[in-house]
Amino acid sequence: MKEKTIDYILRATWQAVSRMYNEEASKYGASMSIGFALLSIDKDNGIPSTALGPQMGMEPTSLTRTLKSMEEKGLIVRKKNPVDGRGVLIHLTKLGKEKRELSRDRVLKFNDVIRQHVPQEKLDNFIEVAELINDLIAEKLIFGSDDAETTNK
Repeated sequence: MKEKTIDYILRATWQAVSRMYNEEASKYGASMSIGFALLSIDKDNGIPSTALGPQMGMEPTSLTRTLKSMEEKGLIVRKKNPVDGRGVLIHLTKLGKEKRELSRDRVLKFNDVIRQHVPQEKLDNFIEVAELINDLIAEKLIFGSDDAETTNK
């Protein structure tokens, strides 16, 4: 049997997680991106719209679509930033806060089930490897440098 590459395993796993969350969110008329946005917005103070995209790792056009959908569903309201009148703060509505708790419960359930089936030591190793991969990418040590291949052996 052909050995699977690390990127294939990561991609296939993320696609499965994403599909699972989207299937669950669709039961409530939402999507995984909406759930993630709900969890990323401070439930008491809101969040500047300019900070939400980077926090979620989302492209501006995708974020705009997600926020528009959330606004149409009555999950958020946009308010002028009292500190900087040019900026906008995104606040959760009462319904948004309820859906945020539902999203939070789904994420915690996912974590609980994984923790029930994966020993802590293996989970710690997984987290350590994932963080190392992220660091290598951020430091451009995979494709950003001609000598990355030789310096990391």
